[in-house]
Amino acid sequence: MASKKVTVTLPEELVEALGAAAQEDGVPLSRLVANAAENELRRRLGRHVVAEWQSEHGAFTVEELAAARAEMAAADAEAFGVSPSAAA
Repeated sequence: MASKKVTVTLPEELVEALGAAAQEDGVPLSRLVANAAENELRRRLGRHVVAEWQSEHGAFTVEELAAARAEMAAADAEAFGVSPSAAA
């Protein structure tokens, strides 16, 4: 993927915290910021997909939301090797 240099203005404290996090992870600051931006775009896409589905089929029920949360907790537990209740 090609890269493009951009200028972004952020609060000084945020830049310092991001720099420390990047250093802790052993990645360049630009990679950490790019990952955060990519995650935001994925969340936006997910919200759009959910809103589109709900506009066609109606809002999710409490039971459907509970089942989805349980599935996510189980997947987290499997991925992180913890009990499902600890992942919830």
